[in-house]
Amino acid sequence: MQSPSNFIAKAYNPFLQAVVTLGAALGVILGAKLINFSGIIEVPARFPWMTAAVFMLCFALFNSLFSLSADNMMRYWGKSVYSFMGLAVASGLIAWLFSSMTIGEAGSYRWIFIVVTMSYLVFLSMVAMMRRIVDFAQREEWNHPRIRSRKGRPGTNNRNKNNQ
Repeated sequence: MQSPSNFIAKAYNPFLQAVVTLGAALGVILGAKLINFSGIIEVPARFPWMTAAVFMLCFALFNSLFSLSADNMMRYWGKSVYSFMGLAVASGLIAWLFSSMTIGEAGSYRWIFIVVTMSYLVFLSMVAMMRRIVDFAQREEWNHPRIRSRKGRPGTNNRNKNNQ
């Protein structure tokens, strides 16, 4: 059994996040198919597309938050973007296989995929900006406005240093 710190360290791997997210989406889709076959509830044919979009949004949110703790943000972002693209393609293929309809036939899910992708990029940008602000604050580069001497400026009253 691994210690919690090793598990948490592995959770920050974008590829592992994408695999876990894809597995969860597949589990929900399979569960919905079983419920539909049992006749308990009628599950819409577009449900796999909705599930794929929901889990892509979950990946986008959590991956963006995990990027705050990355040592090398650019390397993490590279892996994250490739993971997101792989997740989008794989979840789209799974949704297509289970729904028997293309993304074009699934109605507005093409636009939902585009909006989720743009949201992911916005999330990453917001987190990067937050990280820059926090890094700046941690370096304590806050400078108080300095009182500037007006000595030497034309058109101003020159004060001597004793009056300041």
